[in-house]
Amino acid sequence: MVCETPLAHRSEILGLLPAPEAVVPLMPEAELCFTLKAIGIEDTGWLLPYATAEQVVACVDLDAWKGNLPDYHNLDRWLETLASSGEEVLLSAIRALDPEVVVLFLRQRIHCVQKPDDDDGWQPPIGGQTQEGQFYFTAIREGDDLNAITTMLRALFSADYWTYFRMLQGVIHEPTAENEEWALRWRTGRLEDLGFPTWDRASGIYRFIRPDERALIDGDQQALDAPEWHLPVWMPSLPAALDHHHLLFRTLARMDAAERRSALFVFIALANKVAVADRMELSDAESTPRAIEKAAALASAGLEFIATAHALDATEVLRRVTINRLFSVGANLDPDGARPKAVTPSDPEAPGDSDAGTLPGEPE
Repeated sequence: MVCETPLAHRSEILGLLPAPEAVVPLMPEAELCFTLKAIGIEDTGWLLPYATAEQVVACVDLDAWKGNLPDYHNLDRWLETLASSGEEVLLSAIRALDPEVVVLFLRQRIHCVQKPDDDDGWQPPIGGQTQEGQFYFTAIREGDDLNAITTMLRALFSADYWTYFRMLQGVIHEPTAENEEWALRWRTGRLEDLGFPTWDRASGIYRFIRPDERALIDGDQQALDAPEWHLPVWMPSLPAALDHHHLLFRTLARMDAAERRSALFVFIALANKVAVADRMELSDAESTPRAIEKAAALASAGLEFIATAHALDATEVLRRVTINRLFSVGANLDPDGARPKAVTPSDPEAPGDSDAGTLPGEPE
């Protein structure tokens, strides 16, 4: 009921639930992120305590990055809100988040020094705060009250000294670039578990297919045989209907329930690739319907093209040709309409690892 309620009204529904602590942990990760953002991250301190540590990490993964680098503005918002949600919630989140992310958050907010062991004349920095007389920290930006950071460090020092020590040592000694690289690796792996591949892999759906190969059908493979996986969005079924405007969904309406169920997971995986390849904001609730619409439109075009070329019923084609290939064929039929936003080398969101994958109309 919560996930099928418009975002603008989810706060009201959650507020009416007799036991939100039993419902929030069941929400798919992206749906919870959409919900919290719709409410306003700063106003979700009452709701975050019900989320699991894994959900909190997923929200940060989805909303606190831009391209291959952390979005420090959004990272601040999430951790400030966690700090206001209670010590138990904050400690759970800090322990679940990658230590590199926490160090990066601290490092762009504070300067930190450690009292040397062999200098009796050493003086702490002016205005420096400390929990134990060894580590002193000051704000990087003038006027930053550091309330959330002070709360975080106090909680860590009291409950988890070794994590406290690790974080402040990291602020002093660890290179930012190395922490960003490791944080990106961990985030990439988690997003892949949610069905969001890396950009270079996702962009393969736009690969160039020679005109004489676009109608090929590879043997008698069962294209809809696919394992189920954990969906990050709420979609219990595809909008299969005999009168749907997309051929793909009209065709699925004529297939049995097991085939439609399998198609759900295959199609959502494709829509996730579209979202990543087109660099849609993964934490934006509008990205999901946009990616689904584009995936359905181009896959339907490919399905119609191959069915017409072989004079086959669309259901037969859908059983023998993967939905990914149907999308790629459709993209090649309309390269200008399918082409995602071009990324120039100066674009800060350009992928740093690889630009593999070609666009429709370009040779492989």
